[in-house]
Amino acid sequence: MSVSIKSEREIELMREAGRILAHVHGELGKILKPGISTMDIDRIGERLIRSFGCIPSFKNYNGYPASICVSVNNEVVHGIPNKHRILREGDIVSLDAGVIYNGYHSDAARTHAIGQISGEAQKLIRVTRECFFEGIKYAKAGNHLNDISSAIQAYAESFGYGVVRDLVGHGVGKALHEDPEVPNFAQKRKGIRLRPGMTLAIEPMINMGRADVVWLNDDWTVVTDDGSLSAHYENTILITEGDPEILSLL
Repeated sequence: MSVSIKSEREIELMREAGRILAHVHGELGKILKPGISTMDIDRIGERLIRSFGCIPSFKNYNGYPASICVSVNNEVVHGIPNKHRILREGDIVSLDAGVIYNGYHSDAARTHAIGQISGEAQKLIRVTRECFFEGIKYAKAGNHLNDISSAIQAYAESFGYGVVRDLVGHGVGKALHEDPEVPNFAQKRKGIRLRPGMTLAIEPMINMGRADVVWLNDDWTVVTDDGSLSAHYENTILITEGDPEILSLL
């Protein structure tokens, strides 16, 4: 496994990629309402990404047909936008997007409420976001990768939620997916020691019910096996000498 350490120039490019992606997510959050189709979200998202002179990271990545992964309710990740899939009051929707700026990727996801949602759904979205921040408390030079993973799992499971095992976070930079893999659950090994200049996409995927997931026949969309709601929260971060820098937050 070769984990790349980014140079100061590369970090600057990734900061800009992250800043642009944060702005895209902010704008997409404003358009979400009952009656919008998941295809509308994708079209607007792609237009926004290209308006900054960036390329959507996901478009045609391993054959994925869209720029924004739009996953509704029991869909965990990689939902394919569709003009017939209309968001309704009470839905939750996670938007996962990436941008390429001057050859460098940024990757981030947010889960949103559509209109009024149940208290349980609100709590799931909140705790999934909190899982990310619990994890990155340990994203410091000298700590091990597994410190992040263990913290995410412990926090999610303290609420009785299922932590998805079949999908993980990852390094990010010149490629969308670089070494190392970043699980959201504890490993038997400590994993690599974190060093300044590493850039990671940390992305808790948390189910209200069990951890088990299945792939739909489109070979992309991942759903909860028990039909329970799922939430996703992700940012690209930079390991520094001190606290990590979150590159994809405004």
